[in-house]
Order: sequence, then structure tokens, then C-alpha cells
Amino acid sequence: MSSKEKPTLGGTRIKTRKRNIAAPLDPAAFSDALVQIYLDNAGDLELVARSLESSDLNFSRYGDIFFEVVFIGGRTQTGSVKSDEGERHPYSIIDCEPKREAILPSVVYIQKILRRKAFLIKNLENVTRRFLQSLELFEENERKKLAIFTALAFSQKLSGLPAETVFQPLLKDTLVAKGIVLNFVTDFFNEYLVENSLDDLISILRRGKMDDKLLEFLPPTKRTTESFAEHFTKAGLTALVEYNERKIFEVKLKEIKAVLTSQVTEEINVDEVTEMVKQQVKDAKLPETEVVHVIWDRIMNAVQWSGKNQQQNSNAVLRQVKTWAPLLNTLCSTGNMEMELMYKVQMQCYEDAKLMKVFPEVVRSLYELDVLAEDTILHWYRKGTNPKGRQTFVKGLEPFVNWLEEAEEEE
Repeated sequence: MSSKEKPTLGGTRIKTRKRNIAAPLDPAAFSDALVQIYLDNAGDLELVARSLESSDLNFSRYGDIFFEVVFIGGRTQTGSVKSDEGERHPYSIIDCEPKREAILPSVVYIQKILRRKAFLIKNLENVTRRFLQSLELFEENERKKLAIFTALAFSQKLSGLPAETVFQPLLKDTLVAKGIVLNFVTDFFNEYLVENSLDDLISILRRGKMDDKLLEFLPPTKRTTESFAEHFTKAGLTALVEYNERKIFEVKLKEIKAVLTSQVTEEINVDEVTEMVKQQVKDAKLPETEVVHVIWDRIMNAVQWSGKNQQQNSNAVLRQVKTWAPLLNTLCSTGNMEMELMYKVQMQCYEDAKLMKVFPEVVRSLYELDVLAEDTILHWYRKGTNPKGRQTFVKGLEPFVNWLEEAEEEE
């Protein structure tokens, strides 16, 4: 070894990897520290927010506990919504008065926290869903406060509360059966509509996939349109009742359209279709006017058109009219319904160029098949109010009307 060389140890040097030592979980300490901040600031949420901003509390680890302290004043017991042992503060949402002016500051406070700590949005969603699924564990006045908070959260467009997070957990069978859900959504609807329109509410319900399932909020034993109307009318929500009736009407009408489309196309027995339509109209309490329009549309949609051959098209239309006349005759049982059909035929012939010249033949066929009465045709001819194509159709119908009038004079 040269005198200039430094001595070295023989062998291989083994490197050891440093271990990441995780800090022990201590949710109780986090909860107590957070509660103390509330107590130190006497529940002043503005001051609480400032203190939280300068604190070194681990929100990313204990986000759920943070919202438990906000909602109920302390950390919850496992499997419950009640406070666990430990510190608790009296400035939580369920400690407020059940009034919007008392609860709104908490909504604003949460929004402020979420703007600075956006990662807490998921925790808000988790805690909200858990509390809503456990509504039966809250007292009645506490549920009302949660309903007001939820309504204000949507009204203020609070981050972290997708509509499905609110409405889907509510459909828990036991909650619905006890009427808890119905009372909750009633408080929610009333509070939300203080500053928002019915259209805004329907938009939230649609995002929550509940806009056409409102009856599901009612206990199974009361799940009828009549019970829905009675309850929400008493609650001062007549606009919601009217919306629900329209929605049910649209759904039933859509069902009839689907059934008629297949049955008319497949040329199923007319008597069977007639009985089916009569029963659906009765069960769904559908306006006969709408049904007449739908049936005529389906009959015409099933016509096998023949290019530009006017005579073949005319014959095809008249065959359809003759086939389905018994169904039309059943529904057009009054002069008003006959006039509705007359106007419907007018509009379709006006809007479809293939039908413009067929109008007089269709009307005459409907007369001969006892669907349209002479008085209905003459009233339309003399005093009809729909101007669409009227001049052309009146001129085309003139020979037939003259024949009717002459026959009337002879009688």
C-alpha cells in the first residue's frame, strides 16, 4: 500500500432503506382540538374559519370528523349519529333554531372552508349521505334543521352536494315507510322554494333522478296520486302537485303511444286495441282530447306510403281510417271530441304535403263510418276557427257540404 493511499475496509457496503413512520391516528384529539376552537371563539363562525386557516390540524385525514363537528358539535359514535365521549360545542347545525336565518351562516361558513380546502368536498358528501340514511336516529326538530340546511345548501349552490347524494339515500325502505322521508322532503321543498322557482326545484330533482318518481317519497300504503295531492296541497305546494299530475300524464301518454305504435303497425284485432285504450284512459284519467290526437297520429304513422302516387297514397290513408274507425268512434263520443278530431285531421293534412288533397275524402270517410256527425262537419265548415290551410280545405270540402245541406233540406 502506498503511503499516499488511505486505508479502506474490505467487503460490500449494505444500504438500508429508511422507513416511513406513519403518525398514529388520533381522531379524538382532532375532534377535541376543533371543538376547542369553536369554544374559544364563542361560535363566531368568521373567527372559527380564521383560526382553522392558521391551525395545523390534519383535515385531509379527519375530513369526515370535521363535518361531524360542524353538524352535531362533536365526533359521532361508531354506527350512530350521536356524539361520542369527548369535547362538544353548542354551536352546531342541529343546535341552531330551525330557521333559515339561524342555519344560513353555517352554509356560508362551509362554503368558505371548501373554497380553501377543496379536498373536503368528498367528506361533506360522505357525512351528508350517512346522516340522511340515518334520519330516524335524529329527533324530529333535528331532521327539520337538516332539511333546512340541505335546502339552503342547494339554494347557495354549496359545493360537494350532488343531488343524487341527497335524494337517493332517502329512499331507504324503513325511512319511507315511517313517513320520515315525506316530512323531510316537505320541509326541504318549502325552504328551497322561498328563494327559488319550481323549475329550479325540478332541475334538482331531475339531477337526483327523482323528477318522475315523486310518489316514492310517500309510504307504500299511501303511494297514490290522491294522497300526494292531499299532502302537498296542505303543505302549500300546489305547484308541485300540478307538476306531478302533468308528469304522470306524460308518462301514461308515452305508454299509450308505445303500445298503439306496435299494435297499429302489427294490425292487431281492433276490438282488443279499443278495449285496451279505453281501460288505460280510465285508469290513468287521461284527457280524451290528448288520446284522440295520439291515436290519429299513430294511425297515420302506420300508413304505407307509395312515393308520389297520389291515388295510391289516398287509398292507403282511407284503408287505415276504415280499419281503425271503431277505435275512433269509441273515443269521439261527443260533439266536442268529434270537433277535436276534425281539427287534428285539418292540422295533419296541412303539415303533410302528401295529405293536402286527401282532406275531403278523409272527412267523408269518417262521416260514412259514423265517426263524425253531420252537425260537426257543418259547424267546422261554417265556423271553424283554425286558419291553417282552412281556405283550401273549405274549398275542397264544398261539394260534400253541399250534398249534406241538400240532403238535410230534403229531410
